[in-house]
Amino acid sequence: MCDNHHNHDTSPYKGLEHEGHDQEHKSWSRRSFIQALGIAGSGSMFLGSNLVSASAPSPFTSAIADAETDNILILIRLSGGNDGLSTVIPIQQYDTYANARPNIYIPESKVLKLTDDFGVPTYMNSLEPMWGDGQFKAVHGVGYENQSLSHFTGSDIYANTDLTTTGFSGLNTGWMGRHFEECYPNYLIDPPPAPAAIQIGNLSNLVFQGEETNYAFVTNNIDQLEEIAETGLFYDLETAPFGDCMYGDQLRFLRGVANTTYEYAGKIHEAYERGQNQVEYQDNGFARQLALLARLIKGNLGTKVYMISMGGFDTHGNQPLAHERLMTNLSIAVNNFYEDLAFTEQDDKVLSMTFSEFGRRIFENGSNGTDHGKAAPTLFFGSGLNGSAFVGDHPALDSPNSRGNLEYTMDFRDLYATVLAEWLCVPIPLVEQHLLDHPYNPINLGFNCSGVEFPDIVYNDDPPTLPDTPPSPDGSDPDPNALARIVHKPYYPTDRTPHIHLEMPVAAHVDIQLYNILGQNVGTVFNEMMLEGSAEINIRERMRDSLATGKYIYQIRVGEEKLSKSVMIM
Repeated sequence: MCDNHHNHDTSPYKGLEHEGHDQEHKSWSRRSFIQALGIAGSGSMFLGSNLVSASAPSPFTSAIADAETDNILILIRLSGGNDGLSTVIPIQQYDTYANARPNIYIPESKVLKLTDDFGVPTYMNSLEPMWGDGQFKAVHGVGYENQSLSHFTGSDIYANTDLTTTGFSGLNTGWMGRHFEECYPNYLIDPPPAPAAIQIGNLSNLVFQGEETNYAFVTNNIDQLEEIAETGLFYDLETAPFGDCMYGDQLRFLRGVANTTYEYAGKIHEAYERGQNQVEYQDNGFARQLALLARLIKGNLGTKVYMISMGGFDTHGNQPLAHERLMTNLSIAVNNFYEDLAFTEQDDKVLSMTFSEFGRRIFENGSNGTDHGKAAPTLFFGSGLNGSAFVGDHPALDSPNSRGNLEYTMDFRDLYATVLAEWLCVPIPLVEQHLLDHPYNPINLGFNCSGVEFPDIVYNDDPPTLPDTPPSPDGSDPDPNALARIVHKPYYPTDRTPHIHLEMPVAAHVDIQLYNILGQNVGTVFNEMMLEGSAEINIRERMRDSLATGKYIYQIRVGEEKLSKSVMIM
């Protein structure tokens, strides 16, 4: 465990660690293990083979997609807590930096000076061409108020943006999950033709989790996704040693079900076959992830958001060698990735950004490492940045808190908001909604979709709200966007009979169909005109009490628009 690496010196900066560090590692690992028992994720888990030929998005979904962009976002998770002071070196504070780290500081001779004020270690020199081509920005001091130093809680906060999180009690949806929930309100019945997101590794992350499902196609590791891309199947039914016994037949059947359940495997395979790598990548896990993403993007898969991971950043001991290896691999792979995309002139459509659950402390510990700290830089890559720069204010090294932490100067939610609104072109009111009503405060990263001016923007105290949609003059069905404002949720009175609570903003004809987990329609729950106001619908009563216990999905249809939600029948 990490504490075994520490020399618990009496110095206020040597080997200090937050309480319960070892136990927290165990809990974090257990959660990852439970979720790593196979592919995790998408709503396809509810519908099985019904989604093998996924239908096209509904008109409402298409309208949302059309309002966005062809831009692609790649989230690069540096798992363990990346040391910002070994990533971006503050030349103007160099003496303070070096004195705080007498055994692990990076010598001036090994600092690649990018501006008069900041540089990166020479082992990251593969990024120098990107800097020269205007494809690299680093944002200083990213964090949040009262930052958690727990791997588990810190990871959750960066995923769910819930700053009220304490221990294991945080919000169980992620900022991207809430975004996709808005894009695909009928996802459980009518998913998009390509995965909304693809995630490799670190299954404990909440980034793509919505209220109903995880919107990412998730694999445990690069090996699994490479196998799917190459074969179109998760399990190889031809070469597996099943034998002729009944067990073999059962195993073959279960694996066949698994292959049809992950209906996007075929789409990924087709894109993989269409695309090709035109640059030679290194043979390490991180480079393989980016090589595969380049091939899927060049094969026009249609997925807009990807998340990949690199572990090993929890550098409590022997940090110099570990960090050099990690950041060397990252720098070379990122440079190769954008060189690869440039062959098909797609490099300006792909933005990459790093994130980590926290940074490290200013002062080294007694094991030639650093302990959990607060603020750290976020790195952005891509031609869409339209220029290289260091962005924001670097935290002062000469005024740390009592534990030697850098205090944040940039709220991470402002970066998320900027990426959503200015890169993915999500309307600003929705951006604030996805970030739990955090006021929009965009950062000038070189791209602009909303038309706001940087940096002098005047904000109201209250976030803007979506406008109400009035009923049609003739009293007919409402504007399709009204569907998004229908409040609907399942609830269970004291007798545990499942009900649907509906709040209608206007009068409209409402059709509610019920489906089982195989995607089969089991009947009509409701098909009537509803007046403006609220209504309670007893599912068992409407279905004449003919339902077996289990999980179902109901789909609400108003006009041509649809949305869906799961419900437990008991």
